[in-house]
Amino acid sequence: MRRATIRTTHGDGETARALARAVEPDNTDEMDTQVIDETVETTIARETTGGLHSTVDDYVVNLTVAAQLTDQQTPDNNHE
Repeated sequence: MRRATIRTTHGDGETARALARAVEPDNTDEMDTQVIDETVETTIARETTGGLHSTVDDYVVNLTVAAQLTDQQTPDNNHE
């Protein structure tokens, strides 16, 4: 079994929890996501290196999009 742990730090715990919730629907049974203070930590386990690479890549893309959407929702970026 191959494993990778991805840790990303965000401005505060609320943002970290929101991002973890946003990517959770795409998590597989081989993925475990936790929020520790302002950090999202996800461990991914897969049988093959290729499978691990693909899952990590998908997860990082999903988390990046969620983070970008969260940034757009902050009051500083809302120009209504």
